[in-house]
Amino acid sequence: MKPQIRILLYSILFFLYLTSTPLLLLLGEKLKTDPYITLGCGFAVLNIIYSFLGLKWTALLNIICSVAIAALSLFLALKFTNLHLFLNYDPYQVKTAIFANAVFSIIFWEIVYQVKIRIQK
Repeated sequence: MKPQIRILLYSILFFLYLTSTPLLLLLGEKLKTDPYITLGCGFAVLNIIYSFLGLKWTALLNIICSVAIAALSLFLALKFTNLHLFLNYDPYQVKTAIFANAVFSIIFWEIVYQVKIRIQK
């Protein structure tokens, strides 16, 4: 896959993460579930859709990578917000967590992509 296409797909994924987070939190409130579970499942679904449309690998590899990346990105985003780096700009650390989750997810997708390309050679 060309780098320009990957950058476009990552940009779309980043935008989807930013726009879907409030919707997933609202869904979690209506379902009365834990927000972390709702966000984790929602991001896993976004990652599964991305992997099937963008990467087109085998189904098992798509699902395993999608769920692992969603869980790891959410975990690291929460740990990143605990550092309190941007308290002056984001006092409740909500935007920081959303951006960190999206960035971590994209970084992990690129790592998985590079590993898979290297294995195929």
